[in-house]
Amino acid sequence: MATLIKTHFKLAKTAIKENRTRSFLTCLGIAIGVASIILILSLMGSISNLVKSEVDEIGSDLIVVRPSSTKDSVTSIVEELTSSSSFQKSNLALSDISAISSIEDVSAVAPIAISVNTVASEKNTFSSVPILGTTSSFVAIEPLALKYGAFINDDNKGNSVVLGHTLSLAIFNTINSTVGKTVTIMGEKFIVVGVLDSIDKSINFDNVDFDNALIMDIENLDKITGSTQIQQINIKATNTDSLAKVSSEIKTTLTNQKLGDQNFSVAYGDEITHPASSLFTIISGMLTLVAAISLVVGGIGVMNIMLVSVAERTHEIGIRKAVGASSRNILIQFLFEALILSVLGGIFGLILGYILAFLISIITPFTPYISWCIVLLTFLTTLVVGIIFGVYPAIKAASKNPIDSLKHYR
Repeated sequence: MATLIKTHFKLAKTAIKENRTRSFLTCLGIAIGVASIILILSLMGSISNLVKSEVDEIGSDLIVVRPSSTKDSVTSIVEELTSSSSFQKSNLALSDISAISSIEDVSAVAPIAISVNTVASEKNTFSSVPILGTTSSFVAIEPLALKYGAFINDDNKGNSVVLGHTLSLAIFNTINSTVGKTVTIMGEKFIVVGVLDSIDKSINFDNVDFDNALIMDIENLDKITGSTQIQQINIKATNTDSLAKVSSEIKTTLTNQKLGDQNFSVAYGDEITHPASSLFTIISGMLTLVAAISLVVGGIGVMNIMLVSVAERTHEIGIRKAVGASSRNILIQFLFEALILSVLGGIFGLILGYILAFLISIITPFTPYISWCIVLLTFLTTLVVGIIFGVYPAIKAASKNPIDSLKHYR
């Protein structure tokens, strides 16, 4: 058996070498499809890891409460992260903050309410600025580095705001003299008490781009908007051992607080990255499906080249059958050639995909995600493509009549 495989490999190698340009172009078709899939999986894996690493940096004592949805998971996830009104039916309220704070083993509680509004200074006006309403406890849970000034607290929370690094540059054209200046939101003036240091993490489990956000006390946000929809409540437990217990008590407390209504979810550990990581999984799945179309096109290229090869080597097939080769031997030979072309294309595609991923990582914060699962998936995919698109030409070669084949000349 080993000798037979070795012989088929030598014959396939010879056939590929005799038509180098044609074989290269065939492999290139497979390589482009594989490279597209590798690039998508690598970048999406990197984004998911970025969110998970942020949760790990903050600590393993974090619990998150979010509104839940009765819709199907895909629709719910997409709406939660793309629609500005996705939480209009949220039943999380300011009264829930004090209720959770009273639970044993809870050290800090901070709500997150997002409103998009226009922010103006004396010189510049910007619309669609994300305004984050929270409390002073927010920095105790998620430590935001301040470049200048201070975060909102009980002493300065009256009509005070904190600006993101990029937002400060956009509104005041500076960050080092921003503290003490005023901004206007819906006719109300607010004093800038702090400027965040550059974070460069627009993707996080809070779904907030802090570099471009304005932060104020949630009660002030409630005053200027008239109604506050809380998107999330971040809770810090006193220790990791009490996470399950505290999570259960939070669920019980909020259920009682809302008279049995459980339109919310309580998450900790790996569950915190939902819905962000789930959305990336959905997106990567759809993009991979689109990229797979180019892989199918590459597979058709393999079939086409193998059919041409069968037609050109009809006389060779007749000679081989005349000296004792069975139809099975002929089938395996041509199927082996199709597999080699497909696998070679897969290897080139794997290398090309990661080269592109590394080039993209130079201009983005996404480090290429390398996994043996991706490599194994690539190898299996190319094998399947080689078999599917190589089996018909192989059957056609094996079914040729030896006498008619011997009469055939190129």
